[in-house]
Amino acid sequence: MDLAGGTFVAQRAQGRVVTVSIDAMRFLRPISVGDEVSCYCTLHEEGETSLAVKVEIWVRERSGRNPEKVTEGVLTSVALDDDGKPRSLRGINQS
Repeated sequence: MDLAGGTFVAQRAQGRVVTVSIDAMRFLRPISVGDEVSCYCTLHEEGETSLAVKVEIWVRERSGRNPEKVTEGVLTSVALDDDGKPRSLRGINQS
């Protein structure tokens, strides 16, 4: 989830980000070896230096049937400058 969410927000922030929190994560069922795992990300909230992304994890059995959501959570990341300090997201083209 962190890799999927981090990739999503790094693209929006156009640079380095670091995850600072994960909110309200709940596992609905285990993921089995051989399951196909898909991660879906949507922007949840945007601040001056941070982005929150909702990440849903869905699986399908090896047979390709029965897609099922197994967990979701909101991850918040902060954009970093070259010195590892928070940087503003204002003025970034996020088309």
